[in-house]
Amino acid sequence: MFYVRHGQTPTTGQVLPGRAPGLHLSEQGRAQAEAAAARFADLKRVDAVYASPLERAKETAAPIAAARGLKVQSDRGLVECDFGEWTGGELKSLAKLPEWGTIQRYPSGFRFPGGESFTDMQTRIVDTVNRLCDRHRGGVVVAVSHADPIKAAVAHALGTHLDLFQRIVISTCSVTAVAYGAHGPTVLTVNSTGGSLVQLRPS
Repeated sequence: MFYVRHGQTPTTGQVLPGRAPGLHLSEQGRAQAEAAAARFADLKRVDAVYASPLERAKETAAPIAAARGLKVQSDRGLVECDFGEWTGGELKSLAKLPEWGTIQRYPSGFRFPGGESFTDMQTRIVDTVNRLCDRHRGGVVVAVSHADPIKAAVAHALGTHLDLFQRIVISTCSVTAVAYGAHGPTVLTVNSTGGSLVQLRPS
């Protein structure tokens, strides 16, 4: 499973967009997506490309799928965390709220007002990954999603408690690879932003 975070948008690092519709890739984000597609073009096989239904994820997945002669399949299980009433808030303002400390140090105990909890998000993304792995057993899948769901999936694969998942960095258009097998997951790379993907395989 190759996880790809969507490319940069005009509000990346400034606003918590969540699931609000209408946010597209910036020019830099489109360039990042094309660069990611070039990395996947070299792989021996890619069986499917899935994406969160949000525009920025589908736009990132499109050139990756095209490079492999595939169509992007939308999967709601890959969608961003539901930030509820915080959706669209400026990060610099949200960071001043007392709840921000909980999000950073005790995320498993936090639910966004009117939205999703981090534990629910992790359960959702892990269930989605398991379903996709079962569907493409022995194959190679690309899943284009968002920073927090990917971080939660990586934490689960590492056997790391969700309360430590904020220590994981997932940059825009970075690639994270996890091999899922009968004896559990093997994390091959996290937050890779360049170089060949061909040599990534379980030892």
